[in-house]
Amino acid sequence: MAAHVRRINSQDKIATGILTAIVGLVLLILAAIVIYILVAGAGKLFDVSFLTSKPQQFKVGGGIGPELFNSFYLLFLTLVISVPLSLGAAIYLSQYAPENWVTNVAKTIIETLSSLPSIVVGLFGFLFFVLTMGWGFSVIAGAVALTMFNIPILVRTCQQALEDVPRSQRDAGLAMGLTRWETTIHVLLPAAMPAIVTGIVLSAGRVFGEAAALIFTAGQSAPVLDFTCFDLSSPSCPWNIFRPAETLAVHIWKINSEGVVPDLEAISNGTAAVLMVCILAFNLIARFVGKLLERRLTSE
Repeated sequence: MAAHVRRINSQDKIATGILTAIVGLVLLILAAIVIYILVAGAGKLFDVSFLTSKPQQFKVGGGIGPELFNSFYLLFLTLVISVPLSLGAAIYLSQYAPENWVTNVAKTIIETLSSLPSIVVGLFGFLFFVLTMGWGFSVIAGAVALTMFNIPILVRTCQQALEDVPRSQRDAGLAMGLTRWETTIHVLLPAAMPAIVTGIVLSAGRVFGEAAALIFTAGQSAPVLDFTCFDLSSPSCPWNIFRPAETLAVHIWKINSEGVVPDLEAISNGTAAVLMVCILAFNLIARFVGKLLERRLTSE
């Protein structure tokens, strides 16, 4: 009996050691990638002219001002479209939809769409939004394309957050005379909000760094933006949703594929570092906001 226990303990230690080594190796690789990108582009991170000026072809010293604005603008439009739709779908699937084959098919479709390659979404967006709808390479075409693969992820995240709320809380609300809708709005949503906000912010980081879908929908050109212009039909108006919009991720791909920028390596490394810092910021904000909301909404 003692020998059997010792053998089990030794096997447990070996398995624990192997798993720890695997996790450590993965973390080491990720840390090396992040550190390399940040160190390579550190010279541009705090360069105001680089962050605000426009790109320059065949010249040294271009910036990423329009690309930086386009990335945030596309992210904002994508979240404005996808968050209400995703939250509504999650509430219906978790609280109202009956358990039958239709619901199961819908859940399977959502899970399948969440794993679609972004290049496939981009090609569909090019054929439908750019060509069929006649939007051309534009901000709105890129935002809707990003929404297509962002909605399944958000629906799954919001649905899981709502289902993780203890059933006793919903039963208590119904027992007090609240309707199902009132229970959802006043009981379930506040309890699930930390997880929902965390999922939204994390999905924002994924959307912010997307490139493949935007190459075919938002385009690969960044017009000179005039922030004093409010003519929504003007290509130079920043808020015009029918103008092309090159983002940071697309800019990295474009300048490396064209090879016409003299200081290509510096611009590419600087853009990658800015993109990495923004995505890291999204992850840190998700953790902070999630914990803050959890403390405020649960009185802990």
